Amino acid sequence: MEIETTLDEISQVSEITLTYRPKVMPSKRPKISSSRDAFKVLLSTWDPGKILFVEEFKAVLLNKANRVIGIVPISFGSIDGTIADVRIIFGAALKACAVQIMVAHNHPSGNMQPSQADINLTKKLKEAGKLLDIPLIDHLIITADTYYSFTDEGIL
Repeated sequence: MEIETTLDEISQVSEITLTYRPKVMPSKRPKISSSRDAFKVLLSTWDPGKILFVEEFKAVLLNKANRVIGIVPISFGSIDGTIADVRIIFGAALKACAVQIMVAHNHPSGNMQPSQADINLTKKLKEAGKLLDIPLIDHLIITADTYYSFTDEGIL
């Protein structure tokens, strides 16, 4: 069986273009030197009306100098869960030319202990980061007034 490709079929293939248009110069971006810095930056981006209501997952994309390239909302969930897709997280990191990432999600209940699903996702992100040479440097669980750092607790 022979497969024929016509010029008309080839012209139906989508072209993909990658662009990056930063709005802030690198020296003006927030620098993250600790989990506390990350918590402050992340909390400023969280909707105060939702942090105690529904789970949300975000990725923080960083350059080599630990300056924030951007914060990407990954998913919104329910009162007690949300789904984070590793492919979407690293797709954003690759597109922005991030050299390291942090991730964070909130626990509306105020319980700061990571669930087994949180631990499994962190391991998966760590392995994917190794493969892509974009290390995961922390995973924070946050509430309106405090946070839990996987790195500070020695889990990551």
